[in-house]
Amino acid sequence: MPILVMKFGGTSVANIDRIHRAAKRVAVEVAKGYDVIVIVSAMSGETNKLVGFVNETSPLYDAREYDAVVASGENVTAGLMALRLQEMDIPARSWQGWQVPINTTSAHSSARFVSIPRDNIDQKFREGFKVAVVAGFQGVSEEGRITTLGRGGSDTTAVAFAAAFDAERCDIYTDVDGVYTTDPRICDKARKLDKIAFEEMLELASLGAKVLQTRSVELAMRYKVKLRVLSSFEEPSDEAGTLVCDEEDIVESKAVSGVAYSRDEAKMTLISVADRPGIAAAIFGPLADAGVNVDMIVQNISEDGRTDMTFSCPIDQVLRAEKAMNEAKTKGDINFSELVKDDGVCKVSVVGIGMRSHAGVAAQMFKALRDENINIKVISTSEIKISVLIDRKYMELAVQALHDTFGLDKAA
Repeated sequence: MPILVMKFGGTSVANIDRIHRAAKRVAVEVAKGYDVIVIVSAMSGETNKLVGFVNETSPLYDAREYDAVVASGENVTAGLMALRLQEMDIPARSWQGWQVPINTTSAHSSARFVSIPRDNIDQKFREGFKVAVVAGFQGVSEEGRITTLGRGGSDTTAVAFAAAFDAERCDIYTDVDGVYTTDPRICDKARKLDKIAFEEMLELASLGAKVLQTRSVELAMRYKVKLRVLSSFEEPSDEAGTLVCDEEDIVESKAVSGVAYSRDEAKMTLISVADRPGIAAAIFGPLADAGVNVDMIVQNISEDGRTDMTFSCPIDQVLRAEKAMNEAKTKGDINFSELVKDDGVCKVSVVGIGMRSHAGVAAQMFKALRDENINIKVISTSEIKISVLIDRKYMELAVQALHDTFGLDKAA
């Protein structure tokens, strides 16, 4: 039988009624002749509650026990989903990560997949079971301990199973009905996309669009897993949602497919740094060691052997970055006159594989921002992306202006 992977996020299994609705969707696919692997998240809010219990019990917790506690939310959902399917006369069995087994590294709370053997689940399918309900977000280490994959890990679990079982498709059910040209809460002209290329989705996910976890898109792109993002609150349809697929599966692309934003950004500038070979390594090495996720980097033209170095990072990593830079200065690894931080900025980006064949996208973008009197502080580009840092107070205006400039409310 062909295999289909269906993943239900926390809002889609938030209570017993929603689990029943999700089970009906699974039944529809079983009736079409599929063997189905269902990946479930914990009920909405459950993981946060479990994390709170851990922090209240042991602020300096053992990461192995942390994983044992927070993984339990998915186990509850998996069992309830299997029970509901059985009540509907669909042969189903729940699976925890160690039972599959989902083999991972030993990096607790941020584990990575090592392998997903098919034998145990394939055997159950051969015995007549139609649905394997697998707890997402978790696995088992070489030491036999429960591991978790980090927030959003159930998306990655679903894609990994689709790759391991050569699934026809991986359907991600969530509380939105697909991938939009931008956030509909900010721009009422935002339009749902029928298809989007892996590379575009990866950029959008990394730039702040929270529809799919970045690692899940990376995995899908690597193993050519067709992803469909759709809502669990709408009537099922073969045309529903957004298909994330190869660039070759998209007939024609606009220059820009979407506008993304990240609200919680900060800009930091080292004033008057020595302009010498190795200075970038001396700055960004300590930042990496401190776990600071540096994004955009700009170095000014050198004057009298001195330069300014600007970079952006998440706003919650500013204190960590300051500490790393001041410690490097104290050690004599770098020398600067001042560290200036600006935590009132945001990042706005346009993304599109069509940029490869359309000239002038940057000029259009910069003109649109100029016309709204929005000053650009930092610019970063790639083959299919242009990002700018601007004052946070102009974020919504910038998103709306760029959405209009590139005509994203209209299909290609």
